[in-house]
Amino acid sequence: MTDPEIKNQLSGYRQSIDNIDAALVHMLAERFRCTKAVGVLKATHNLPPADPAREEYQIDRLRQLARDADLDPDFAEKFLNFIITEVIRHHEAIAADIGGAHENTAA
Repeated sequence: MTDPEIKNQLSGYRQSIDNIDAALVHMLAERFRCTKAVGVLKATHNLPPADPAREEYQIDRLRQLARDADLDPDFAEKFLNFIITEVIRHHEAIAADIGGAHENTAA
């Protein structure tokens, strides 16, 4: 059997990880609420769902933040790319919904 002190230490680390995971989920939810508003604004004004210049800036910025935080910049970039892909997918869906609504109003 494992020493009770080690079990307690492991439990403490796991509780911290669980708390961080919960915070990450809430932060991602807030981020996607903001990007949804951006998607609606873009669709309403016929702007493209993707903004390559903004994406490149964000990747560079996040890589630097990762280096400053002693996190692997490649991991941070992969994570951001995953989020960007999902945001663009949402923006495309919003544009299709709003575009369809405009077509129905014009008829």
